[in-house]
Amino acid sequence: MAFVAMGVYGTLSAPVRPLTHGWTLFFFVFNTAPIIPMLGVFAALYATAATRAEREMEKEYQRAENLLLNILPEPIAARLKDDPHLIADEHPSVSVLFADIVNFTETSGRLTPPEIVQTLNAAFSRFDTLVEKHGCEKIKTIGDAYMVVAGLPEPREDHAQAMVSLALDMIDAAQEINESGQFPFSMRIGISSGPVVAGVIGERKFAYDLWGDTVNVASRMESHGRPGIVQITEATRGHLGDEVQIDPLGDVEIKGKGRMRTYTVSRGFAP
Repeated sequence: MAFVAMGVYGTLSAPVRPLTHGWTLFFFVFNTAPIIPMLGVFAALYATAATRAEREMEKEYQRAENLLLNILPEPIAARLKDDPHLIADEHPSVSVLFADIVNFTETSGRLTPPEIVQTLNAAFSRFDTLVEKHGCEKIKTIGDAYMVVAGLPEPREDHAQAMVSLALDMIDAAQEINESGQFPFSMRIGISSGPVVAGVIGERKFAYDLWGDTVNVASRMESHGRPGIVQITEATRGHLGDEVQIDPLGDVEIKGKGRMRTYTVSRGFAP
């Protein structure tokens, strides 16, 4: 307020001794010249801060994007971002796999909690790599169980072949882990093929999941299977060619479905 008052007073009152043109120009330059470099410095600081902020935002966006893609398939994530409403799709022909570590509950009793998590993480990380290799889609883990689907969200005609190849690689990986001596490790794997409904459930901690008889039967194929083998249904067998050896296992009683004929697959060619 004092400076404003002095400015008003100086403007309204007549100068005691008017400055010459040279002095007027000197004071004008003296007062205005520092403004230009100061503005340049402020602009440079702002530009640097803005660039840094944009980079941080981009990193955070990419981190969030990667986390989203770890939860949802890429096409589903894109749809959810464009239109955050109910997603429920019917898929007429896919293959579903369930895998389970045999006797994990009893064996894990000899491990500490960190060792249990470390063991499961090592095994499932290995399986994740195999899932990506075969172009399948991991749905979820449930304790020591592992669920995968082939043939969605993008349909593919060879979904059964891809799933069986994945299952055989998982059996081999389990055998390698077992031979390492770190953890007694064997797998039961069951596969079924047919229609499913796939969708996103939840609003905050959402999840991509599958429903239908094909899912239930695949789960029964695993739970009624034997360690170290891949048990498949008649429906899955119908999708396979001569790439693998197929042998009958017999009939399995499936709740709500009755007796179903099952088969096992192994590497090699059918005679």
